Amino acid sequence: TGTAWIAELLPGADKSRASVIATSTNFLGLGLGALISGFLAEYEPWPLRLIFIVYLAALVVVTILVWRTRETVSKPGGLGRISLRPRLSVPEEIRARFVAPAVTGFGAMALVGFYAALAPSILAQQLHETNHAVAGALFFELAIVTAISIVVLMHMKSNKAMLAALALMIPSVSLVMAAQILASMALMVAATACCGVAAALGYRGGLQVVNEIAPKDRRAEVVSSFFICCFVGNALPVIGIGIVSTYA
Repeated sequence: TGTAWIAELLPGADKSRASVIATSTNFLGLGLGALISGFLAEYEPWPLRLIFIVYLAALVVVTILVWRTRETVSKPGGLGRISLRPRLSVPEEIRARFVAPAVTGFGAMALVGFYAALAPSILAQQLHETNHAVAGALFFELAIVTAISIVVLMHMKSNKAMLAALALMIPSVSLVMAAQILASMALMVAATACCGVAAALGYRGGLQVVNEIAPKDRRAEVVSSFFICCFVGNALPVIGIGIVSTYA
């Protein structure tokens, strides 16, 4: 809903700008959440509770901001006429063009999930670093590199961005594995940055294409379908890693 709302708030048909704003702020939020949580858990009292208190306070602020943001629907229907059943669809006329961004988004978020699943274990077991603030800072690096890359590379064509993301995925995973094998914090920092750039290009490039091809009256449904592909990629490979590491 937020991504579709941003696209409609912007004047004209500047869908690339909408994609940049939506994706960069998304990762910025992920990074700040990890960084603040790490510091609160390590250095402040109530490590399991204070984080949620701060989060709830942030939600109050966000709710006020959303409430005051201009509505883009001229004749909103009443709640009684709105179905709350999730609507996911890709119209037949754009399905062939939807495949490439969906696959790239799946791969980009699978890479982020792979990194997020392994990084804490690598820090604790191979690098012997158990400080929660360091773990939060490392994930903040991933997110902030992603956010900056999205903004800096915003003028790269979406198809080139997606191809570059796919090309970077294998070296990114290789660097994570090398950091684990060699127990190197420097390599871990480099792997984090590489993963961030790959995620930025794949996620932003895919979302830009989806925003461009989605019919105006069905944009939220199509964007939601893209997000489903992304977060299935974020979740399923990580579950596979857990199963393989347990039984292999």
